[in-house]
Amino acid sequence: MIYRHFRTREAIDAQYDTSRQMPADDLDAVMRSRRPMSEEARRTLPHHLDIRYGSAPEQMLDVFPANRPDAPAVIFIHGGYWSTPEIVKDIYSWVALGFQEQGYATFVIDYGVCPDYRIGQLLTQCEEAIAWVYANAHRFGASRDKIYVSGHSAGGHLSAMLTLTNWPDRYTLPADVIKGICPISGLFDLEPFPHTWLQQKLCLTPEEVKDNSPTVQLRVPAAPMLIIWGAGESEEFHRQSEKLHARCVALGISSHLLPIEGTYHSTVINGLADPRSEISKAIAEHVEETCRSAPS
Repeated sequence: MIYRHFRTREAIDAQYDTSRQMPADDLDAVMRSRRPMSEEARRTLPHHLDIRYGSAPEQMLDVFPANRPDAPAVIFIHGGYWSTPEIVKDIYSWVALGFQEQGYATFVIDYGVCPDYRIGQLLTQCEEAIAWVYANAHRFGASRDKIYVSGHSAGGHLSAMLTLTNWPDRYTLPADVIKGICPISGLFDLEPFPHTWLQQKLCLTPEEVKDNSPTVQLRVPAAPMLIIWGAGESEEFHRQSEKLHARCVALGISSHLLPIEGTYHSTVINGLADPRSEISKAIAEHVEETCRSAPS
């Protein structure tokens, strides 16, 4: 065995190659639809594009302000297996369609990719985005005391890792600067990835695997979590989310599991564009629950 019950790299790759979860034509159609949806969001919603939040060239974000004052600030971290430069924030403007209708300000961020950066550096970039939003939320109708983070795939991993940051020491921010987190179809146990096709780009060391696995490093206190994944995803994606939830429960950290029926890795986030969808309703409930006690 090279990892758990898997005997070959090909067997592990089959679990984590998300393009195998649905017919290629269907996946292509999903991905093609995202650019026009993002164009619609930028055409119909107030927005501010390409705002720099850090010194690296990739550290840019787009803001879709709230339609009400003192709104929650929802930060969205896109995926791309930490290593796909073609997957950028511009493709994900559409997530603001649902969040804006729910009354939230939306911050869609970009960050660097491996192997240009180590995986820990990607986390640092995301931390700097949180610090920027805390300092600037008021400019966009949002409250710095109501910051909520969601991310998909590799973005789900990075959102969960943000619970480990020592915010007071590193950024002079409140320890609970993030009120709630929703990782969607995330990767929380990095142990399998040195055995996959991704290792050529990730170049993970044993220390990086351990240090960047929330299932190992998670500790109290940590922000409450709503852990979502597509019910049609592979066994390993189910295990990843369930293992993070189990770690939260063991530590007494508030955590809820929500598999979305009829969805796969690439489609589970589709409902973010529709405030009436199951995923949007669940996130909205979690945002309201976790931000309720924030000062206004």
